[in-house]
Amino acid sequence: MTNNFVFEPDLAAKKIHVAREFNAPIEKVWRAWTEPDLLDKWVGPKPWKAETKIMDFTVGGVWLYAMVSPEGQKQWVYAKFTAIENGSAFSSMGLFCDGDGNPVTAGPKSYRDTKFSSIDGNRTKVNMVITFEEESTIKMFVEMGFKEGTSMSLNQLDEVLVQS
Repeated sequence: MTNNFVFEPDLAAKKIHVAREFNAPIEKVWRAWTEPDLLDKWVGPKPWKAETKIMDFTVGGVWLYAMVSPEGQKQWVYAKFTAIENGSAFSSMGLFCDGDGNPVTAGPKSYRDTKFSSIDGNRTKVNMVITFEEESTIKMFVEMGFKEGTSMSLNQLDEVLVQS
């Protein structure tokens, strides 16, 4: 079954639209996006891996995690949840930070709206819109291989969904 991966950058609007279908029910996909033990299994393209330090999946709560390189170097990411519709959507603001969650003030900021919908065959479609404050930031993400990394992570999620 096809996953219908979509990655559409719109540089003028400073947005990237990502869509992907999964062969799993919406409840299972939702859990994989909102529970740290599952997130750590698929976020980040191999050989990198995610390592959650704090997960408070509530409006105003944060997900503080590191992207860990094979050599053990950590790039910290801070995501603050700005809206949650349980089981169907959430929004967040993200930025780079240190291991204590202090923002890298010169670093880029992004906003994500992630929506989940049931589709035929007990499958799930996830639609995400990532909005950037600066055009230079979206260009950097597109040029550094964000499409390929996103595709790899979502493929890893397929594996997690089969196992969980």
